[in-house]
Amino acid sequence: MSQNIPEDLLYTESHEWIRVENDIAIVGITDHAQQQLTDIVFAEAPSVDAEVKRGEACAVVESTKAASDVYSPVSGIVTEANEAIESQPELINSDPYGEGWLYKIRIRDSAELDGLLTPEKYQELTAE
Repeated sequence: MSQNIPEDLLYTESHEWIRVENDIAIVGITDHAQQQLTDIVFAEAPSVDAEVKRGEACAVVESTKAASDVYSPVSGIVTEANEAIESQPELINSDPYGEGWLYKIRIRDSAELDGLLTPEKYQELTAE
C-alpha cells in the first residue's frame, strides 16, 4: 500500500506527525492513523497554554470505530489549538497533513526531535 508520507515531517511510532518551524511545531495524526480510524466524528486538541510532555496523551480523536489518544511527540507549551477540527473533525480524514492539524507547541528541548522517526523509518513501520 503506497502512502502519502510528506518528506518534511518527523513521525512517532504512535502515528503522530510533527512539522518544526523554528521553536514551534505543528502536530497532527498521520494519514495512516486516520485511515485506521476511518470516519473521525470528534476531535479535541489540548488547551492553549497547557504544558505537555513527550509521550503523554494530550488530545483525543474519535471515529465511528474507536476513540484514540494522541500523544505529544515533544515536550512544551501549547501555543495554538486548531479550532476548526472541533466543528469539522472530518478535516483530519480529508487533509491530515494540512487543515487537519491538531495543535502547535513551543518546543522545550529540541534534542527530543532526535528520537522521532524519519519519513523512511515511518514508511518501514507502516509497510503492510
